[in-house]
Amino acid sequence: MDICAKCGREPVIHIRYSGSDLCGEHFAEFVEARVRKEIKLQGKLAKESKLAIAVSGGKDSMSVLSILSETFGPRSGIELVTLIVDEGLEGYRRKAIKLAEDFCSSRDIPCEVMGFEESFGITMDRVAGLGEEWRPCTFCGVLRRSLLNRRARELGAVKIAFGHNLDDMSQSVLMNIVNGDIQRMVRLGPHTKVQDGLVPRMLPLRLIPESEMVLYANLKKIPFLESHCPYRPRAHRLGFLELINRLEEETPGTKHSILSSYDQIIPALREHYPPAKLNQCEKCGEPTMGTVCKACELLGKVRGALSEST
Repeated sequence: MDICAKCGREPVIHIRYSGSDLCGEHFAEFVEARVRKEIKLQGKLAKESKLAIAVSGGKDSMSVLSILSETFGPRSGIELVTLIVDEGLEGYRRKAIKLAEDFCSSRDIPCEVMGFEESFGITMDRVAGLGEEWRPCTFCGVLRRSLLNRRARELGAVKIAFGHNLDDMSQSVLMNIVNGDIQRMVRLGPHTKVQDGLVPRMLPLRLIPESEMVLYANLKKIPFLESHCPYRPRAHRLGFLELINRLEEETPGTKHSILSSYDQIIPALREHYPPAKLNQCEKCGEPTMGTVCKACELLGKVRGALSEST
């Protein structure tokens, strides 16, 4: 029978890509050590600085919140603040918000909730109701990033942490390659350079597979919402998720290899595609490469479609 490589106890996981068997205690330590190493690699935070954490209520963001709250305790000199976006998803988002708020309260972490309806005058339920040709994920992603960046900047945060795991990262890399969008791939986090008006993203979980994050959250008894967004089946990236999972099953370590390849070529790509000069959006004042930011562009389309549908 297999035993934990560290202590000889019964393992809770066999890590196929490394061949290791680990018990619950040593698996949690294994995950936390990789996350903390990644935090250091992504740039040391100065004392008395503020770190924002984007939380959705899912396993990844709740685990990031838990690990960061333990890593940057009261004596660290780092102030944490949690940012939650209410996209307007009836019967789904309120549960996640309550869960995250309760967790933040138990750890004395300030928590802010920002709503699409209050900020933009729309909800994702209304966008999704426009028809199958409207992909809610496209609009949701752009508007969420805009709202999070704006609020993190207003709060004076030096970075904003997201819960993107290895599956998310390898999917994003593959999607951008397939779509031929190398410049978008170059802009993937974590960000090493600070651009005026943009808060750099920190991605502590980028090397941890999704399956490991599920096990970690359950072992650590971290509360999280297990259900997915009701519009997830419309997401374009699901096809890439299925493809990468098949490749990982056939060749363990595929996801790590994709991200490792990205890490090796990204310095050269950044030299070839240096950060663009940013302007202020003429509608909202947020950073943009053109005259109108992507969020305002999409909002214009949505508002036009909604007015025609009424």
